[in-house]
Amino acid sequence: MSSGAVLKPSYKIENIVATVILEHELDLELIETRIPAITYKPDQFPGLIFRLDNPKTTALIFKSGKMVVTGAKSTQQLIEAVKRMIKVLLRYDIKVTGKPRIQIQNIVASGDIGAYVHLEKAAYLLEDSMYEPEQFPGLIHRMRNPRVVLLIFSSGKMVITGAKEEVEVERAVVNIGNQLLELGCIAGIREEL
Repeated sequence: MSSGAVLKPSYKIENIVATVILEHELDLELIETRIPAITYKPDQFPGLIFRLDNPKTTALIFKSGKMVVTGAKSTQQLIEAVKRMIKVLLRYDIKVTGKPRIQIQNIVASGDIGAYVHLEKAAYLLEDSMYEPEQFPGLIHRMRNPRVVLLIFSSGKMVITGAKEEVEVERAVVNIGNQLLELGCIAGIREEL
């Protein structure tokens, strides 16, 4: 593959997992009795499950006032979901004081460099990579900057995990595309139908 090849990296955020910390404890039994469509089975799980349809997200809410929110496809959507959940709690007279602290724990995204990849060659030349095709069809690459893990497939498609900000996902896809190109690990540009 000539070094004049032009890659067309792309990505799509599939899920953001974040913790939300309220400054006080919550009465989960009270929340369950007041808010319809809440799932709370303390004998099976210590938190209650709060689902929103728009944006389609789920929160696990714990007595400590900590929440784990999943399902958002952007940081903006995550913030919107947390605001809506707080509004619902307030609407049903559940006391919420202070501003919730939101911290992204993990962003999972799909990515594509638009080209085929020689995985065996990449595994040999890319630092912090592992490729065992008998075990798993993708190359596992632990990128140092940004600090993410990529599962790269021979199609040039990939899964990116471990990012804390959306911009890290974009940087990871662009960086790996450039590294694979520089190392001569691109087998050919994919022609899309």
